[in-house]
Amino acid sequence: MKKSLIRKSVYTILSIITLTLSGCSLGTTVQPWEKQTLARPEMTFEGDKLDTAYTEHIYSSKEAASGGSGVGGGGCGCN
Repeated sequence: MKKSLIRKSVYTILSIITLTLSGCSLGTTVQPWEKQTLARPEMTFEGDKLDTAYTEHIYSSKEAASGGSGVGGGGCGCN
């Protein structure tokens, strides 16, 4: 009796998880008129060129190494 109750509970939980995950697969496609919104410079990883250059300058100054974002090691002598 107890095993059948546990088995029914497991099946119920698995069916709920399956139904929940199947709802996530219903994606919508981007329409042509929506692509202009996604193509804005603010939507890129490097949206503002001046801000990116400033952040890289600060990072390389903190590392105290030439080209701090691409060179291994830092100003402390670590490799």
